[in-house]
Amino acid sequence: MASQDFSAPPFEVLVEYERRSLAHVAGAPEQIDAPGLWRGIGFRIGDRHFVSSIAEVNEILTVPALTAVPGARSWLLGVANVRGNLVPVIDLRDFIGAGRSATSDSTRVLLVRQHGGSVGLLVDEVLGQRSFSEEQLAAAVGEADEQYGRFVGEKVQLGDVLWGRFSMAALTRSAQFQQAAA
Repeated sequence: MASQDFSAPPFEVLVEYERRSLAHVAGAPEQIDAPGLWRGIGFRIGDRHFVSSIAEVNEILTVPALTAVPGARSWLLGVANVRGNLVPVIDLRDFIGAGRSATSDSTRVLLVRQHGGSVGLLVDEVLGQRSFSEEQLAAAVGEADEQYGRFVGEKVQLGDVLWGRFSMAALTRSAQFQQAAA
C-alpha cells in the first residue's frame, strides 16, 4: 500500500482515492465465472447451519427498531422501517418451532423479497458467503427433521459442518408463513 502524501492539495488526494477505489470494483469476485459452483449466504439458527441461495437474500441488517403488531402470532416480532418501507420481521427460529430466539451482538436480519414486498428473518448469526461444488451437491443427504424439512431440501457437507440448503421461496410461499394473524 502506498503511503499517503498529506502535503498534496486536497483535490489531488480525492482524485487519488477515486483512482484507487475504481481499481477495486465492488462485486468483482461474484462476477468471476465459476461453472458448477453454487453460492449462498450462510446463517445459523441455534446450533444448526443453513445456507440460502445468494439470489434469495437481498440484504443483511443489524436488528432494527421494531413496532409490535397487535393480534399477531408470536413469531412476528413486529414491523421495522427500512429506508421508508415497512418490513415485517419474523423470528425464524420461533416460526419453525424451535423456540424463541435470544438476541445478541451477532443476531442479524436477512431481508428477503416476497410477493408484495420484503420480509425480514431474524437469525442467530450470519456466517457469510458459502460456495459448494457440483460434487458436494451430488453427495447431499436429505433433511430428517420435520420442523426444518419443509424448507430444507438437502444438507451439504463443507468441512466439518453440515449445511442445510434453506429455500426462502418455499418459506415465503407456505400457507403458515402467510398467516401471521393469531
